[in-house]
Amino acid sequence: MSLAAAIKKQALELGFDLVGIVRPERLTDEAVRLRVWLDRGFAGTMGWMDRSFEKRTDPFLHMPDVRSVVCVALNYRTSHEIEDRPAYGKISRYAWGDDYHQVVGDRLRLLLDWICEQETGCRGKICVDTSPVMDKVWAVRAGIGWIGKHSNLIHPDLGSWLFLGELLLNAELECEEIPMPDHCGTCTLCLEACPTEAIVEPYVVDSRKCISYQTIEYRGNTLQVDTHGWIYGCDVCQEVCPWNHAVRKSEEPAFQPRPELLSLSLEELSRITEEEFRAVSKNSAIRRTKHRGMVRNAQALL
Repeated sequence: MSLAAAIKKQALELGFDLVGIVRPERLTDEAVRLRVWLDRGFAGTMGWMDRSFEKRTDPFLHMPDVRSVVCVALNYRTSHEIEDRPAYGKISRYAWGDDYHQVVGDRLRLLLDWICEQETGCRGKICVDTSPVMDKVWAVRAGIGWIGKHSNLIHPDLGSWLFLGELLLNAELECEEIPMPDHCGTCTLCLEACPTEAIVEPYVVDSRKCISYQTIEYRGNTLQVDTHGWIYGCDVCQEVCPWNHAVRKSEEPAFQPRPELLSLSLEELSRITEEEFRAVSKNSAIRRTKHRGMVRNAQALL
């Protein structure tokens, strides 16, 4: 068995649902699209996206001797459904359980350690969302899925409920993946369903209008859009996507809903103390909005 095949086998044994390997190169077409998106102001106040532009589009700035990119995906769609309860804010599925940065990162660390045991002199770098790497671009190149009109990566069997991560390796591996064609066709359900019309055209999202951006990344005192009952994130464009209707559900314990988090009412969240917020958001992605953001979001919905 080749090292590439062995790595894929080990990745699946560690619990990843999808894995592919691709050659690194400086991104050109993707860089142009990102530049246009930034110049249109669609990043909102996320100035770090512009500041890290060069690193985002050039993996060699992360790791000069990178020779292969191992891309992985982990399904987080549990069997639980979103409940529309007026007294409670809706939370995006991805934040129901443990922080995916830790879950995916820990498994990539195990994978990297295993690879280094097999291949003398092998080194790697772990990337999970917070690193300025274009996760979806590399996942597409690795044959893991295609980018849908809502701008999320879609796999035909797992839909878009996917956490992505990469291993940059200095080992040259076989790369046999073929990019998956776009299967969105003429469907425009995500554009039509977006409550704030944030998907301004197929494959293009204006973050400033996006409920996820407003409730998570935006640091202003007052929200700029009606969040339609969402207190953290938004899943509307994914919920209506036909590719997400019959996907295999995840049994991963780390992604199961946390009762102590989902049971808090808007009234309770509007006056939660910083200490209480730290306790309830421990090892949770919901901490991204910070205490001030959560209180702001709850007060806006009230």
